[in-house]
Amino acid sequence: MDTFLGLSGNVYAYLGMVTALISTGVASAKGVGMVGEAMSGVIIEDPSKFGPLMILQVIPGTNGIYGFLVTFIILTSSGIMGGGVDLSAATGFLLFMACLPISVVGFISCIYQARVAVSGVNIVSKDAAQLSKAMISAVMVETYQILALLVSILMVLATLA
Repeated sequence: MDTFLGLSGNVYAYLGMVTALISTGVASAKGVGMVGEAMSGVIIEDPSKFGPLMILQVIPGTNGIYGFLVTFIILTSSGIMGGGVDLSAATGFLLFMACLPISVVGFISCIYQARVAVSGVNIVSKDAAQLSKAMISAVMVETYQILALLVSILMVLATLA
């Protein structure tokens, strides 16, 4: 069996997928929780703001979807989902590396995005008409998550081409 540093290609691929899922999932959970905590004080004062504020809470949750998407593409495109394919160590290592952009950038930007969304909750608590500005501010941070997602996907596709 082809190995690199004692690990097979499949192990590297699985390590990459686990890294992508855990980092983006943890960041999304943290982000959604941060915004939810900020929302609770506003909602107790004005329950009618729950709907608009929920939009801000959902925004950091998208990052977890990006980690899942990269994992799904690797599983379905590499052939390892059924367990019948042994990837070379080089291919597995490249897939691991392809997971790093969404894992690292996704984790860090999601926390910052949540902080911006929390600030947006504070804005909306004072003036509900400012929701669109708060949403745009939070979505601007999403740009870097999307760029990392695209880089990861392109790297996966280039590796498996």
